[in-house]
Amino acid sequence: MSNRWRQFIKSIHPEGIPWPASIFYNALSGTNIFLSHYELVAADVAHFGKAARLLDIGTGPGHLLAAMRKVMPDTQLTGVDISAAMIAQAKRNMEKYEQDSHIELRVADAAALPFPDATFDRVVSTGSFHHWKNQLGALAEMYRVLKDDGCALIYDLVRDIPETVLQEVLAKYGGFRLLLLWLHSFEEPFLNAPEMEQLGRQTKFAGVETKFAGALCCLILRKHSEVNK
Repeated sequence: MSNRWRQFIKSIHPEGIPWPASIFYNALSGTNIFLSHYELVAADVAHFGKAARLLDIGTGPGHLLAAMRKVMPDTQLTGVDISAAMIAQAKRNMEKYEQDSHIELRVADAAALPFPDATFDRVVSTGSFHHWKNQLGALAEMYRVLKDDGCALIYDLVRDIPETVLQEVLAKYGGFRLLLLWLHSFEEPFLNAPEMEQLGRQTKFAGVETKFAGALCCLILRKHSEVNK
């Protein structure tokens, strides 16, 4: 997909998923390969250490929050999504998962988060970064709401998945499920790993790097305290 075509797709692609597409997306994200990746992401986030408060941006149907509760039971979890339909779906899913009141769900734009400065120890996002119309604005908001020495972890599919990663995913999930992910990349304006890093370097974040967690590329952004700068 050419850069011009990706920019066109992004310009017409909705930033939030409206009803009734939210119902389809909830069903799709509830399949094995997606749920496995939510669990993988949750475990990866937990490896970055304890967090009193965690924000999930673009939470969608809330599957990541359910996975996060299992690995970080004492963390206060908050999920936001620009789509009211997705937040409604997430609330229904929380009832299904019988999650506790420590999970908060709110409608909010990634580029205009309704939280005070330095509210969260960790900010995460899974599969929604490529949807955001104002990615730099959203990254600036992530920086603002993070506490010093906190980090933002942005997981997304990319166009340039390394061959070794593809083979690992193929071995674990099979060709059909991998094909679903591959076809998904043609109708979505995904970035590649260097482009994600380039966006990160245009922010105030001091540490910027990428790695892979399953089929997802993770952009790691660290906010250092003034003392450590």
